[in-house]
Amino acid sequence: MMRSRMDWDKLRVFHAVADAGSFTHAGETLNLSQSAVSRQIHALEESLDVVLFHRHARGLILTEQGELLHANVRDVFHRLAMTEAMLTESKDSPEGPLKISTTVTFGSTWLTRVIKKFIADYPTVQVSLILTDSDLDISMREADCAIRFTAPTQPDLIQKHLRTIRSRLYASPDYLREHGMPTSIEDLDGHLIVFGDDTPAPSPTINWPMQLRVHDHQIEPVLRVNNIYGMYRAVASGLGIASLPSYMARLSSELVHVLPDMVGPEADMYFVYPEELRDTKRINVFRDFLIRQIAESWNPIAPRAHEMKARAGMKQLEPSGD
Repeated sequence: MMRSRMDWDKLRVFHAVADAGSFTHAGETLNLSQSAVSRQIHALEESLDVVLFHRHARGLILTEQGELLHANVRDVFHRLAMTEAMLTESKDSPEGPLKISTTVTFGSTWLTRVIKKFIADYPTVQVSLILTDSDLDISMREADCAIRFTAPTQPDLIQKHLRTIRSRLYASPDYLREHGMPTSIEDLDGHLIVFGDDTPAPSPTINWPMQLRVHDHQIEPVLRVNNIYGMYRAVASGLGIASLPSYMARLSSELVHVLPDMVGPEADMYFVYPEELRDTKRINVFRDFLIRQIAESWNPIAPRAHEMKARAGMKQLEPSGD
């Protein structure tokens, strides 16, 4: 019997190479040598009598024919992955792989702190966290689900609103002891820690305190950092004041909410997954887990004892005129 000119092994290798952009990186993904990957691609090109990649010193670029094949192969492997997930999931309990995508900051500060409980409750679910500030293509299964801070625009994605988040201004007790409790916008000038200009901001309003003006001139920051967790660490070290989301401020029992009348713009958090995974148990139990954890960890609380103490200790101190 004549074999198909496009056998599955070669297509699997082609798919990996097209995604990776090099034989070497694809080989690492497939656990194959660079030469074995190269031979498979060469054999596929010979069987189809087309060139699939332009080779150059910096890597590989798909030809027009390669782009056409890649688009169709991605769709086929996506459908196969979806079918495999539905076939392997137990009727009685959730099991199988669950790839969760969210931002670097939220994932590394909040989600990694609570995911242990989910894994303990559902040991047959194999969790992978993909932390990136880029929106992965959920519909093409770059991840199974995502926690995002903007509403998705794709029509084939289901979105569950989890919470509305506000950012507020925080400082450390060390900062307050040195500079005093700020009482006005003027006290922010030269003391703000803000998101840097060299990286795309995760939110267009992240630097909302910079929009405030003091005597007709813009407030100057003391530090720019292109990562929200880095901003948090700088605040905790006593360097200055920064706008932080509430979930991050709760990481430390020391941070003090300052200038309480100044509140940043709202940001909505969503749980997002594809329509075709609507009835998948892994997705449903993780969604319900998120809802419970957020309700438990972000319930309104009375002013913290250390915060009340810090405020009492600052009453006699005038804000620095720096």
